[in-house]
Amino acid sequence: MSRGWARAALVGYRWFGAGLYPLLGPYLAIRAAKGKEERTRRKERYGRSDIERPVGPLVWFHAASVGETSAVIPLIKEVRRRGISVVLTTGTVTSAGLARERLGDTVIHQYVPLDLKPAVSRFLDHWLPDLAIIAESEIWPMTILELGVRRTPQVLVNGRLSDRSFARWSKRPSLADALFENLSHVIAQSDLDAERFLALGARPVSVSGNLKVDTTAPPWDVDELARLTAQIGNRPTWAAISTFEGEDEIVAAVHRALKPRHKQLTILVPRHPDRADAIEAMLVARGLTVVRRSRGDTIEASTDVFLGDTIGEMGLYLNLTEVAFVGKSLKGGGGQNPLEPAMLGCSVLSGSNVENFRESYAKLIKNGGARFVRDGEMLAKGVHFLLSNPQARQTMAEGGEKTLRDMRGALKATIRALEPYINPLTVKARLLPRENENAENRAGGQW
Repeated sequence: MSRGWARAALVGYRWFGAGLYPLLGPYLAIRAAKGKEERTRRKERYGRSDIERPVGPLVWFHAASVGETSAVIPLIKEVRRRGISVVLTTGTVTSAGLARERLGDTVIHQYVPLDLKPAVSRFLDHWLPDLAIIAESEIWPMTILELGVRRTPQVLVNGRLSDRSFARWSKRPSLADALFENLSHVIAQSDLDAERFLALGARPVSVSGNLKVDTTAPPWDVDELARLTAQIGNRPTWAAISTFEGEDEIVAAVHRALKPRHKQLTILVPRHPDRADAIEAMLVARGLTVVRRSRGDTIEASTDVFLGDTIGEMGLYLNLTEVAFVGKSLKGGGGQNPLEPAMLGCSVLSGSNVENFRESYAKLIKNGGARFVRDGEMLAKGVHFLLSNPQARQTMAEGGEKTLRDMRGALKATIRALEPYINPLTVKARLLPRENENAENRAGGQW
């Protein structure tokens, strides 16, 4: 595909989206019915907002889901520390909850507009961002093009390209080049990611490391932790976190296999809490006793599975155990973030399908902080070994701690790369109150 054809294809995408726009009401209604959209805020997906734009410079941050939101929170706090307003968009109800919990009213939260010209244009016309900072792998063509038309600087932070995404873009190099040329800067997670972005036409590209390492450990309620710990008593525990469809059944089989030996409590935290009803039904059908966090059920000696079906409590669940299996690695593929359990002193087990977190796992495994398992049988053996060997758990926890120390520094590197874009806004924000004061003085005849 030539460069001219690539540009024509992007124009076609723009007009196709404009034609599709009026038909999206039923789609959003279905998502709302499934709990994937907030009914009262669906208009935000069309770029509409009842909130006025703050006076002065404003940075738009976009983070798709929980992991990306958690990663950019330190950056958001740095921008706010400089007096610059922030509007944060996310794409999921869970990430909106996390933003509310961690940032409160220090930022304006909106759901990200659909990547269609009418919605994106309305959003940009309303908020008029001075800078757009996009997290990880959120490559939305219409959003990037509309920011480019407005000459709004847009920076991709913690950037990564999975094997699949890179292969897909590589088949359309002219299209990738016509799109990525709009990015002002790509700050990549790793050297491999940087090479991939460069190959696709992004300029300039720098490497920061993974921002997720420089985030704080997920928070937890101390009183709730004490209460649940008392309920569990001396029983051994292990957790399966961020599980996807197909992995919950594996977790149930592992629990049944180990129960005669360990009488353990299994803590199961699905990636999407809205699957909790189906997961509970499956567990009960297999003869397991289940309590759910969302119901406030009491953990008893007979409880087999503690189902963590709430949002924003990963820190609580991980503090109840020293052994954690990280999901989307045996089924689904791509993996989930292993750094949070490592931050809280857990031994990490995972399937090998972790391409989205390849570097983190490679370093954890090198330092002895994580181990791969091939299937459910191997997972059962791994959990059995760790529950039976306190010293092995301690050694893996120390390997995770060393990995985190070695990987830190991404936040400083990212802020340094963002300075050319943030510093002018910082100056503008600092001058704004003085300008308002001068205007008041002039109005009052105090010159």
